Amino acid sequence: MITAWLLYIATGAFAGVLAGLLGVGGGLVIVPMLNFVFHIIELPGDYIQHLALGTSLASIMFTSVSSLRAHHQRGAVVWPIVKAITPGILIGTFLGSKVAAHLSTQFLSAFFVVFLYYVAAQMLMNIKPKATRQVPGALGMFGAGGVIGGVSSLVGIGGGTLSVPFMTWCNVALHTCIGTSAAIGFPIAIAGTAGYIVNGLDAALPGWEAGYLGFIYLPALVGVAATSIITAPLGARLAHSLPVGKLKKIFAFLLLAMGTKMLWPLIAPYFA
Repeated sequence: MITAWLLYIATGAFAGVLAGLLGVGGGLVIVPMLNFVFHIIELPGDYIQHLALGTSLASIMFTSVSSLRAHHQRGAVVWPIVKAITPGILIGTFLGSKVAAHLSTQFLSAFFVVFLYYVAAQMLMNIKPKATRQVPGALGMFGAGGVIGGVSSLVGIGGGTLSVPFMTWCNVALHTCIGTSAAIGFPIAIAGTAGYIVNGLDAALPGWEAGYLGFIYLPALVGVAATSIITAPLGARLAHSLPVGKLKKIFAFLLLAMGTKMLWPLIAPYFA
């Protein structure tokens, strides 16, 4: 149990830095790490990925607030974009969590692995959409928010890997894309957490006295959130002084390694 707590703390510390540095909510690290730890401590196997996703989004509530405050102090958050995209984010994320509740943990794990590979390839090849248009109107922002929120809820992230390219496409400056993405992560986390709680209450899981609140595993949430709050402002400061492009490539290889580790248990039975 002590090992699990140490892993929660380490995961939160790393995720917090990433949230501030790269504009991601840390879920790309939190989800695979929690999946790994939850297997070790033998949480209910049918819901391990659900719990990893729900707990990740719950922790991002704290990480995103810490990160967005640091970026806001540097004037790197475009609040009109946050305001316009939030309605779609809230609805898309909540509906996405409802869909996830009816999917198997194996399917959700496989979907997450595919998403990790996609993000890693995007970072390694430095794929960026060309700034070919301006920020859309209310309907366009609602639709974009719905898509970003829906996908984010299925992979337990704060949406940075989707919202940053979207804003880049809309001709928003990169440093404000990262700061604005951190702010967008908060409504994603709020709606996702609510969705995974509500939709997890009917699952065959122990109650809150055993540490479960729907698809949120409270001990992991406490450990991850406690350290991510502290390290997110550090990541935001580093974003203005470190070569983020090079760091993204290093992070991409880490994603490939984590994705492969999650993939192997899913395909190993076919080679037995």
